[in-house]
Formats: sequence, C-alpha cells, structure tokens
Amino acid sequence: MESIARKALHQCYNITSLRPEIQYTKLGDITWVIFTLEKKIKKSLREIGKEVGNSVLINTDIFESFQLIQGFLNFIWKDDYYLELFKSMIEDDFFVEKNKKKYSVMVEYSSPNTNKPLHLGHMRNILLGDSISRIFKANGKNVIKTQIINDRGIHICKSMIAWEKFSNGETPKSSGIKGDHFVGKYYVLFEKKWQKEVAFLCANGYKREIAEKKSEIMRDARETLIKWEYGKNETLNLWKKMNKWVYDGFDKTYRRLNVHFDEIQYESKTSILGRDIIKKGIENGFFFREKDGSIWVYFKGLEKKLLLRSDGTSLYITQDLGTTLERFKKHSIDSMIYVVGEEQNSHFQGLFLILKDLGYPWSIFHCSYGMVDLPSGKMKSREGTVVYADDLMDKMHRTARKLTQYLGKIPSLLEIIGIGALKYFILKVDPKKRILFHTENSIELKGNTATYIQYTYARIRSLELKTKIYNTFLENDFSLTYFEKKIIKILERYSFYLKNAERTLNPSIIANYVYDLAKSFNEFYQNINILNSKNIHQRKFRIYLSSISAKVIKRVMDLLGIKMLERM
Repeated sequence: MESIARKALHQCYNITSLRPEIQYTKLGDITWVIFTLEKKIKKSLREIGKEVGNSVLINTDIFESFQLIQGFLNFIWKDDYYLELFKSMIEDDFFVEKNKKKYSVMVEYSSPNTNKPLHLGHMRNILLGDSISRIFKANGKNVIKTQIINDRGIHICKSMIAWEKFSNGETPKSSGIKGDHFVGKYYVLFEKKWQKEVAFLCANGYKREIAEKKSEIMRDARETLIKWEYGKNETLNLWKKMNKWVYDGFDKTYRRLNVHFDEIQYESKTSILGRDIIKKGIENGFFFREKDGSIWVYFKGLEKKLLLRSDGTSLYITQDLGTTLERFKKHSIDSMIYVVGEEQNSHFQGLFLILKDLGYPWSIFHCSYGMVDLPSGKMKSREGTVVYADDLMDKMHRTARKLTQYLGKIPSLLEIIGIGALKYFILKVDPKKRILFHTENSIELKGNTATYIQYTYARIRSLELKTKIYNTFLENDFSLTYFEKKIIKILERYSFYLKNAERTLNPSIIANYVYDLAKSFNEFYQNINILNSKNIHQRKFRIYLSSISAKVIKRVMDLLGIKMLERM
C-alpha cells in the first residue's frame, strides 16, 4: 500500500520524498493517514483525499471504493482481491522467517541478585526480554541474549552472615529447599535479626541511625564484605558455595519458563570495567574531578551525575559504561537493548548521553517497563512481602488442574496451560503500564487469555484430523463470507504488527493481534460449516484458511514463549 500511495502523491502533486503513513483501522480494510499533507500541499483534507483516492482507484484494481473520515482515507478491497491476497500469502509463506540479515542485537534482561529467588517483578522483566529477543529473531536479526548477575555487595554478605550464625550447617539438599529460596530465607532472617537488634539499641537510648550502624549483625556483614574485597579464602569459598546454590535454583526456574541465555556476566568480574572510559572523559574535558576526588559529569538541563566516588569505588553507571564498550567490541553487535524497570529511566538517560558525548556511535535502547505491585503495596524482598516466581507458577498449575478436569491427570499439559496463562497475562499488557497483581483473581483461564488461544489452536488441529489438508485450492467460483474476509485481513497484517512490535519493543502488540485472530476464527467456526460445503473449491479453501490460521497462531504464541497443545 505504501508504494501505491507514493505513486498517487507523485502523480497528483509531484511529491517523491514523503513517506505515506499507512495504518489498519476498523473504518476500512486499510487506511492512509493524510493529516500531514494539508500544510504541505496547501489544500483542504477533503480535496486531497478526493484527488489521491481517485488516483489510487484509477491506477490499481484491488480497491472498490474509498471514504475520507477527517484525516483518515479508508480504502475497501474488492471481493476478488481477498482470495488473491490469501493465495499470495500462502505462496510467499509470509509468516516464516527468511532472508536473515547481517544485523546483530544484544538484549540484556533478568539480571537478578544472588541473595533471593526470582519474584513477580523479575518475571515481567524476564518475559519481556525473552519475547523481545524472539521478535527480533523473527524479523531476521541475529540475537544475543545476556544477563549480568549482581553477585557481590553487602546484600550478599547479609545472607552469608545469617547462614553462618543460624544455619547449623543446613543446606538446600538437607532441607529440601530450592537453592535460591534457601539463600533468600537467610536474607530475610538477617533483616529480622537486624531489626530486633536495632529496636533493642533504640530502647536503650541510641538514635536509630546510630543503632543501625552499631548493630552487631550489621557490623559482621560489613566485615565480611571487607574480607571478600581483600580476597580472604574462607570468605570467598562461602561466597562461591552460596552463590552456586542460588544459580542452581535460578536455572530450574529458567528451564520451567523455557528461557535461556547465550551469555552470562557477573558483576564481581565487570565492576572494574568503565574506569578507562572515565579516564578518557577527564582527558577530553567531559568529566570533572571535585575537591574530594570524586568524578562527575554535567548535562545541560539535567542534574549532575556521579561516576566515581571519592574513594575510587565505582557505581552502576561506571560498570554499564564498561560493559557496553566491551559488548560492542567483543560481539560486533549493531545495537543493544536493556530491559530494565522504569525506576532506572534517569540512569539510562545519563548512560546514553555520556556515550554519545564521548563519540560512540552505537544504537542503544532502554526497554522501560512499569512495576508490578501488590494490593498491599510495593514488594520488598528483605521483608519477605513478595510473590515468588516459583510459587506463582505452582499456583497456575493448580488453577489449571481445577479448571480442566479432562486434563487433570496429565501434569505436563497442565504445566503448559498454567505457564502459558501466566506469560500471556503479563505480556498482553503494554510494558509502559504498571500491573496491579491480585494473587487470587488476576489470572483467569478464560476470555483474553492464553488458554482461549490454545483452545482455538487445538480446535483447528482437531478439524484438520477430520480431513486431509489440500496443498492448493482450485477455481475462484465461490463468494467469500464476512467471516472469511475478516480472517484474511487479520492474517495479512501479521508482518505489520511483527515489525511494529520490534520497533516499539512491545510484545503486547502481537499478543493482542493473536487474540483478535483466535476470536475471529471462532466466529468463523461457529457461523460457517467448514467441512460440509457442497462446493469442493470452497471446502478446500476453508480448510486451508483454518490451517494457515493455526500456523500463524502457533507462530505468534511462540514469539511470546507460549507452547501450544494439539488437543484440550
């Protein structure tokens, strides 16, 4: 359509440099947005719409009419064009990845701390990063999936001290507790013991700020951090052992979610990166050293940002500068995407500005997303007020068992239904919007859900088993119904929405697209007798339309990381 619109602009107004804005709306089969032409052409929208609309009709044979509603020029396809369009989609195999480009993108996501299990907040990050990676791959890009694990710092030492003091040698194996949950238990225990000590000191006349520092257990944690930084063997061995417990736990969660990474980095190894960039920035006059020795950068119109503390220790911005430089050099990637929550918007704004000022010509993007809150407020790991990813997946498994009696004795299928429902619930929401998660009633296995879409796919597969699939259908000697036209229109838009999801880093675009396709197919199924048409050509076409719909449904759900079922 874009090339057709370009031709009309050239023919009517000798314009060749303007890219027409094409959309899909409910007002027509395809829409040309012409608002911006009014000022450029110096004519009314009515005149422009009439002139370019008539030009399109004269120079093509696929549209039967057009209608201008405000600045939206809506075109209606001819009936015959629907069938020709469907044939062209089949011949082109339009939904299959092809012609892979020499373009590489790295996506960083998950990146948890090693003092607690993955929770609902991590879940949104992980599912967004995984789906975005799949979307880029489907658009022909080479994708490298990475995470950087925060495996150092005082929060890690808190778990270590609590385990040393209170575990009596307990391990994940001896306790039967998954490794990351096991270590997280001691992180929460540290917080409880610390608060108890602080309360005792406050009751004995100390101000809270002093009491928090004077607390014996917090002092032990700080001493452990110092021992770690100096490389004391006993401390390093405990650190490695407890981190290994956590990694084993993370791996089990990732496998259950069908998520994997091509590269894993550790903050304990990357924390020193970025210092050379800081040095370069000082030499070039971009960064400034304050009297206390700290190094800062100033941005016009923004607050100044600290890059190195006065004692020479680095911050996350320092590390991110270094890892970004290292990744572009090591992998020869063309772009980098960070999937990180909205609370880090300022951080990434500063990171991108620094790299730009230093002359690095990279394409770097921040996929910012809203937080996941509970009705009681923000989740807090140290207080244990979180919904853990594993517990949530277990709950979805139990919910699937209650609602699907037929599959009640097939755990693997229940897992697919439960995990699919969870993934779809999170991914169908625009990342920019916050999610208020109600543990008991937020996820239902009906309506706009993965289960509804999985059921639609299974319905088509059952239909296919009742008949053979035709490789071709013959003559166009039948008329298409409203329901068939609607499905063809939706199928034709697959590539448009896939590219839009990549451009905007927004999997909800394709999630809602596949729901529309499933809903339209069910309308078709309920209103049209697919297998019993007396016209053999029409029957072949309807079977083929059903089969292609199933393939696209499965393809899109795979982009969301959701598995399909052959029967339900």
